[in-house]
Amino acid sequence: MKKTVLGIIAALFFTTLLSSCGYNSMVQLDENVKTKWNQVETQYQRRSDLIPNLVSTVKGAAKFEQSTLTAVVDARAKATQVKVSADDLTPEKLEKFQAAQGQVSQALGKLMVLTENYPELKATQQFSDLSVQLEGTENRIAVARKDFNDAVQDYNIKVRSFPNNLTAGMFGFKQKAGFQADAGAENAPKVQF
Repeated sequence: MKKTVLGIIAALFFTTLLSSCGYNSMVQLDENVKTKWNQVETQYQRRSDLIPNLVSTVKGAAKFEQSTLTAVVDARAKATQVKVSADDLTPEKLEKFQAAQGQVSQALGKLMVLTENYPELKATQQFSDLSVQLEGTENRIAVARKDFNDAVQDYNIKVRSFPNNLTAGMFGFKQKAGFQADAGAENAPKVQF
């Protein structure tokens, strides 16, 4: 009889302890991080999908530096090969993903600068539309990255705070990495005329 009563008391104590230990909120925050990561990937995919149309439009309207077009296509191909699972957001994997996407950004930047020399290209409606879509997508990427970093911050605060850190350790909740500024972003760009 005493063992049964002690067992019931222990079960109630354990249930109460688990319900107030933050486990469920850690699960919710972890799922939020995964959702925000999926949004980041969606926006990068949108940009990746726009690139072939942009390259085709530029190639058809202007006969210039083939190496620039090749660099854009190659950067896109490399970036689409770098996959990071929302379940495994380590700093190293996120850095690799960010570096690949940074190469795409650089290549697109060079392409857009070179198109300035081709007024007939800039005047075409298709190029104008693609440029606007690409600019909008870059803004969406920035918002998605910010939302992701906010979700990671909320999650990391939860799993590092006491007594939640005890529960996090017991159930394998680990800190997650967020996006960081690209290398050299602290330096202002040099503009020369």
